[in-house]
Amino acid sequence: MAEQVNTNDERAMRRAKRQTLLDAGVDPYPIASTVTAHVDELAQTYAGLEPGEMGPEDAIYSLAGRIRAYRGHGKLLFIDLEDRTGQIQLFCRINNLGEDMWELAKSLDVGDIVEARGTVTRTRRGELSLMVQGIRLLTKSLRPLPEKFHGLSDREVRYRQRYVDLIINPEVKDTFVKRSRLISAIRRYMEGQGYLEVETPILQETLGGANARPFTTHFNVLDQDCYLRIATELHLKRCLVGGLERVFEVGRQFRNEGMDLTHNPEFTSMEAYCAYSDLQGMKELSEGLFQACAKAVGKGDHIEYQGQTVDLSRPWRSVPMHELVSEVVGEPVSIDTPVERLREFLAANELEWDASWGAGKLIFELYDELCEKTLVNPTFVCDYPVEVSPLAKRKADDPRLTDRFELVVCGKEYANAFSELNDPVDQEARFAAQVEAKAAGDDEAMEYDYDYVRALEYGMPPAGGIGYGIDRMVMLFCDQPAIRDVLLFPHLRPERREGASAPASAAATDDATPEVLDAGISREVAFKLLCAHNKDAFHIRHAETLEGLMRYYANKYDPANVEFWGIVGLLHDLDWEGWPDPEQHTVKTAELLQEAGANPAVARAIQTHNSDHNPDLPAPEHKMEKVLWACDELSGLIQAAVLMRPSKSVMDFGVKSLRKKYKDKRFAAGCDRAQIAKGAELNEMELGELFASVIEAMKAIDSASE
Repeated sequence: MAEQVNTNDERAMRRAKRQTLLDAGVDPYPIASTVTAHVDELAQTYAGLEPGEMGPEDAIYSLAGRIRAYRGHGKLLFIDLEDRTGQIQLFCRINNLGEDMWELAKSLDVGDIVEARGTVTRTRRGELSLMVQGIRLLTKSLRPLPEKFHGLSDREVRYRQRYVDLIINPEVKDTFVKRSRLISAIRRYMEGQGYLEVETPILQETLGGANARPFTTHFNVLDQDCYLRIATELHLKRCLVGGLERVFEVGRQFRNEGMDLTHNPEFTSMEAYCAYSDLQGMKELSEGLFQACAKAVGKGDHIEYQGQTVDLSRPWRSVPMHELVSEVVGEPVSIDTPVERLREFLAANELEWDASWGAGKLIFELYDELCEKTLVNPTFVCDYPVEVSPLAKRKADDPRLTDRFELVVCGKEYANAFSELNDPVDQEARFAAQVEAKAAGDDEAMEYDYDYVRALEYGMPPAGGIGYGIDRMVMLFCDQPAIRDVLLFPHLRPERREGASAPASAAATDDATPEVLDAGISREVAFKLLCAHNKDAFHIRHAETLEGLMRYYANKYDPANVEFWGIVGLLHDLDWEGWPDPEQHTVKTAELLQEAGANPAVARAIQTHNSDHNPDLPAPEHKMEKVLWACDELSGLIQAAVLMRPSKSVMDFGVKSLRKKYKDKRFAAGCDRAQIAKGAELNEMELGELFASVIEAMKAIDSASE
């Protein structure tokens, strides 16, 4: 008796067809296929074929590709076949195929990959077609192609299933075809300029070439901890020492940091170094390279990027940083401008500053916040202050500035160039300073590379060096807004498998009645309890902030329990002033809440946010607990950062400013960055997403209280 198949289950029906073929002795996945032509070749060869006209009967072609559409009309079948060059219609008639092959053709599905053999004709409606004489299944598709895969609001689905994205959306495939052409054009251009492409190690024993947090791994054979490289700089400059005067490398770099529209932990860069050159040489290299890239994708000197027209024609503007700042603030500014005046400019624009900052750092802050975003056409921003370029070579005429530029287009950095440091004694001292910084807690500081210093002691010629962000260049020339749109397989958080049970959540599902949680105490009682055990105004204010944040997110995730979430936030640090020891924190809270008559579930939720310090406490499981974990430490960092601003308000605070404070481990050193990072992970968010979300929530709270 034949097995019953659920006709509403498309995958089950396709699997049944596969089994039927196997039972009939037909391999649905044969080893070999024959391709003698592609769609674009036929379109060119038969461009002059008139409607209703047939091509030569002896001109038989074999094509292969995926079925994109399927239409049956009695003893006729019309199949749209797509190969890598385009689509063509397959015109199938029972008289031409024979009964067995006709039955096979009738069983085909959209998504199947087939080989078709026949002659060319143009239908009366003018459509170029292949009059099929033979058809063979090459791959049986067991999943139907989705009807709607373009413009999904959850773009992560498209990134995760990029293979489907490429099938369904031709513009996506076009982006990656252009990416390949761009990288090829970059290589050709560099070779044309006399550069030699080399390969340097990805596994490195010493961290260097940039300030970034690395990925670490272990080399079993040598029993040695290693890093995935964060830059290719130091090995490429070793090549200069060895007499390879012009070298470049296109390759992957790895930085264990956050993700946003222009950053991905795994990315592609090109670094190039040229002996006996300088910044002017790097400027000329960049102008020619970008024009070569534009030509590779069929564009000229004017390209469009996200609604802005970018003029690539030479020469590009080259301007000292202080001149850009002068244009924005409305009066001349330089490294000699008194720091008091520079602070006034920052305050006037409601930007924060630190009393320890010198003129260079203040100028950079003004540029970074006010100027960079205004630069649309390619601009070489030069003369970076030494305070923000500690590893760059100082300018001969003013040692307070460095011989460096950044290339900025449409408000984003695309390249960073230096006159390379080749003094081994100076390099040795700078490495030593980096070692001190690492010992002081800066996990992005470089390590001391003894071998590189030794190489410099043999003598490295004066040189210009530059690094380009290849992914950003692809974004620019393909007019894509996000880096993940130009990465075939961007890194994503782990996927929840079909059939796996989802983590517990306080929020009810759509098809269930929401569970209403009773805290057992009112908000008024909770606040009196808080004030009875906490006298520090900052602690009270922080508790109220957490209450507001928890209420904000409860409205989003669990609207039936806004009051419960709010009380959890208000009392999350109830015992902090009396029992601040990390192992005791929240343990006493449970006793205090029990005495007050609170629901034990309140104490349980509160205790989860201290489970990293006390393994006896429950770990976060429910959405409420994960939100508490994410908001507690991060809101404290935001509040500390906001107090540094002239406005003392979160309303003019943004993600960019928060990133700076997050990376500066000296700022609000008591805020646990690891806990903040784990909060993002618990809530399945990128760090930048979490930053933006909590800032938005705090702004909403402030607006509601006005």
